[in-house]
Amino acid sequence: MTDTIVPLSQLPNGASGTVKYLTAQGQVRRHLLDLGLVAGSKIESIRRSPAGNPTAFNIRGAIIALRNEDADQVFVTLDKTMEEKNESHR
Repeated sequence: MTDTIVPLSQLPNGASGTVKYLTAQGQVRRHLLDLGLVAGSKIESIRRSPAGNPTAFNIRGAIIALRNEDADQVFVTLDKTMEEKNESHR
């Protein structure tokens, strides 16, 4: 079974995953890396704002808020339990 890779912006509330790679370049990439969004880091979607943007995430014990345009450039694999839930809803 292959891992499902999705943009961080599509991680549902309460779901967690592992950072795989970034597509961001330049200062945005540096900022995301400085926030701890490096390959292998565990991340959890905590809360989406009422308007849907930004979203709060827990990464390495810190709560960060990312706009969708930045979260779209971070790709994660879903934790196995999340993948199983997605499969059961198909």
